[in-house]
Amino acid sequence: MTTAEYLSGVPGGLLIIADHASNAVPAEIALGVDAADLARHIAWDIGTAALARGLSGALGAPAVLATASRLVADCNRAPEDDGAIPSASDGIPVPGNVSLSAEARRARLEAWHEPYHAAIAAALDTLAPRLLVSIHSFTPGLATRPGETRPWQVALLHNRDSRAARIAIGALTKEGLTVGDNQPYSGAVYGYTTDRHAEARGLPYLTFEIRQDLLADERAIAAWTARLARVIGIVESELLEVIS
Repeated sequence: MTTAEYLSGVPGGLLIIADHASNAVPAEIALGVDAADLARHIAWDIGTAALARGLSGALGAPAVLATASRLVADCNRAPEDDGAIPSASDGIPVPGNVSLSAEARRARLEAWHEPYHAAIAAALDTLAPRLLVSIHSFTPGLATRPGETRPWQVALLHNRDSRAARIAIGALTKEGLTVGDNQPYSGAVYGYTTDRHAEARGLPYLTFEIRQDLLADERAIAAWTARLARVIGIVESELLEVIS
């Protein structure tokens, strides 16, 4: 099992990434989570692997996808964050992650967290893209927050650099969608990957969050692929005007 999946594409334009693209668990790791729960949102961002691959093909863009479940190592958390190897997710315990020694924790992150980020850094250094596109999805509801509503169909997360996000929010809103601006999560809190690879380089980025019930089948994913490809094209065009 490789630590990152790389899809080739044309350099100099986009790099697409997906931090939570897989729910796979390496054979040597025993999480103690049953198969039904591994298929749920707690283990991965449902639909993002197919969406990222579709965008890579549609736009001719290279992509880097994480290959292990975020219950193994959450690549969108800082290594020192407890959530990088979660002991529970949305009320579901992860017994294999409880009471890990410091050495075992470090070894897990060195095996499954850092190689993914090294792959992104290498792609950025080699390909010099003008825009980083990060693909995520969010569950329509959390078991631990039964009173919380999540009406957004799509959201853009951002931290200090909101140049690309603002353009995308406007474009998606014009399509009649309910668009979240740092909802249901704030990119200032849950943006480790883009902070590390985009904000630190001054590279514009888009972090899309799609509601998972809207990525339920191949037809829905194809529709979102086409929609996001259009929006990314708008962002690229408008950003080029601003940057130049």
